[in-house]
Amino acid sequence: MADLKVKLGPLSLKNPVMTASGTFGYGSEYEDFYPAKKLGAVVVKGIAPWPSNGNAAPRVAEVMGGMLNAIGLQGPGVDAFLTDKHYLPHLKETGATVIVNIWGKSPEDYALVAKRLEEEKNAIAAIEINVSCPNVKEGGLSFGTDPKTMAGVVAAVRKATTIPLITKLSPNVPRIADFAKAAQDAGSDILSLINTIPAMAIDVETRRPKIANVTGGMSGPAIKPVAIKLVYEASKAVSIPIIGMGGIMSGLDAIEFMLAGASAVAVGTAIFADPRAPLKIIDEINDYLNSHSIRSVRDIIGQVRID
Repeated sequence: MADLKVKLGPLSLKNPVMTASGTFGYGSEYEDFYPAKKLGAVVVKGIAPWPSNGNAAPRVAEVMGGMLNAIGLQGPGVDAFLTDKHYLPHLKETGATVIVNIWGKSPEDYALVAKRLEEEKNAIAAIEINVSCPNVKEGGLSFGTDPKTMAGVVAAVRKATTIPLITKLSPNVPRIADFAKAAQDAGSDILSLINTIPAMAIDVETRRPKIANVTGGMSGPAIKPVAIKLVYEASKAVSIPIIGMGGIMSGLDAIEFMLAGASAVAVGTAIFADPRAPLKIIDEINDYLNSHSIRSVRDIIGQVRID
């Protein structure tokens, strides 16, 4: 068996495969399929200072090459996440490596959540900052679409916690390199990309949008080439490690991201088609390495050949 261990800045993972936030709940939802500790890490659904019910249904629609979602960041809020037996207390019992995705409507919101998570820093491997949220102080524009504003969020979170930070970048920007560098300079230890791509689908019989929010985020295999390009460009712009995501359905998809410059990958939409997809992808990465006589998965990171 090949060596699947990877290092992401201050993080050491047993393998490079984790779940994408919002696709694996809080881990307990998938316990009947396999122990969460078999994964490199579990990234939980977004946590805010307050509980959120999310958007009205329907919130998900299957489309050619993937799916649309507009869940609306439904979650229990940071207080319940830290204390309710269904959330972090249960995850601590599983032995899984836990990464907590956070969001808010102002830099202060993000910092508040990070400060509360600091209370459990021994149980939380990293915080993933979702900067694709609306900045209410700037008329609802996403934090992640302006490098200065995004950097302000990262800096506020960095000041509030000693836990390693991952900044999850939006694909909806002119130059991903600018945002990658801004996040690194503001104190992010790791980057993750990409988040979903804005999209829309219409039911031609009812002539209504297929999701109640009208538009949503596109994920799945159709966005993989976009994600790989952005991972490649970001990896050339920064010195910190990258977690690649966007349409990973197989071990070969994961290998593609790692060749482009990702040190690890996150699996999302594939889990809805097959809950065991992350485990299969781990096995398929190992099979690829063995078949190519590659001893360590670390040896393929950033090794795409550009002649």
